[in-house]
Amino acid sequence: MTKVLIPVDGSRNSEFALRHVVRQFMNNTAMEVHVLNVQQPLSSYVTRFVSRNNVRDYHHDEAEKALRPARQILDSFGIPYAVHIELGPRAETITDAAHRLRCDHIVMSAARKNTLTRLVENSTTNRVLELTSVPVEIIAGDSVSKWERYGIPASLGTLIALLLAAAAD
Repeated sequence: MTKVLIPVDGSRNSEFALRHVVRQFMNNTAMEVHVLNVQQPLSSYVTRFVSRNNVRDYHHDEAEKALRPARQILDSFGIPYAVHIELGPRAETITDAAHRLRCDHIVMSAARKNTLTRLVENSTTNRVLELTSVPVEIIAGDSVSKWERYGIPASLGTLIALLLAAAAD
């Protein structure tokens, strides 16, 4: 039986990975599906003023919101799955969960981004690829927004021009 881990964050891009696994499941029903939501710990500046129960409830509520689309997709196709909610740094927690659950592979979705955006962004997907020995299948998500396509390159070009002008003085 193949074990698959699908990290979800409630975004539209997570649904691309889920739908990919649904298609795989239709061809191979001997698949064990694990859906994981990782919640980021709250800052100590916040937690010092809030009770542990309230923090725990907050993380649980946020995880359930993020898992709702995944549950709906998998339930609509009658696919059995296990849900996991964990707290910690995303990439490390995904990697640890894959090893602990003895998953055969991880299926993630990544937004389509241009090279400049990927250079300045801290990507969970890239970090998972660095950390894990479990095969990772990346499913392309939504296409690049107009801001990423035109705004970021224009902003970087302007910044470089300003730096060059300042250096010339």
